[in-house]
Amino acid sequence: MQPALVAVSTDVRVFDRYTWHATPHQYIEAALSGAKVLPMLLPCFGARIDFDALLDQVGGVLITGSKTNVHPALYGGNATERNGPYDEARDATTLPLIRKAIERGVPLLAICRGIQELNVALGGTLATEIQERPGIMDHRAPPSEFHDERFAIRHRVSFAEGSCLADLFETGAIEVNSVHRQAVGRLSPRLGIEAVAEDGTVEAVSVPGAKGFAIGVQWHPEYWVETDSASRRIFQAFGSAVRAYVAERGHAGAAAE
Repeated sequence: MQPALVAVSTDVRVFDRYTWHATPHQYIEAALSGAKVLPMLLPCFGARIDFDALLDQVGGVLITGSKTNVHPALYGGNATERNGPYDEARDATTLPLIRKAIERGVPLLAICRGIQELNVALGGTLATEIQERPGIMDHRAPPSEFHDERFAIRHRVSFAEGSCLADLFETGAIEVNSVHRQAVGRLSPRLGIEAVAEDGTVEAVSVPGAKGFAIGVQWHPEYWVETDSASRRIFQAFGSAVRAYVAERGHAGAAAE
């Protein structure tokens, strides 16, 4: 039996004199081996995509991290060269996709840039260059040429009591990695805080009252899905939600015939 399809966000990149719509290997590997779903890369065609038709065909949505930032014009901020780079084609694709997936109850997992897109899509704002703010730790990756060092697990996040992730992990805190320089600013009124770092930075959110699984995390569980139980558990939970959604949709379709 073929695994359920999951739409995975992409970035627009230019290299080798071609324009590519691509995503890092770690995300699609984690989707396949951790969530046990079949990742389908979604090109950044924005309004040219029929999102309802797309979501009719997939069982979940994975919004990945990226080296680009959400364009500040989308949350009332000012675009600067320092705050970039930006990927407006991705913004035009992921933000409406996020809103539509939540509306329809399609399972959604949003990582790093993804949690920021989730917050902006639902009316929140972002805080930029947070390492320069008083009392905020440096959440950027440590300088290194080696990804294992850049993505090393190095700080604690604490879960809100009674939150979805507290129930999932059956503990009050876990250790995570940190590779970002902006974060959730003003929280969307539609989101609930699932976890915070020791300096108060929002590290995970959910959508209270959503029809389906809808979680955003600021860290990178995809990188250690094979060796870190906490990272693996997030993808396992996402995969389970996808399969349950697909099964329920199938039953509903059969009942309607």
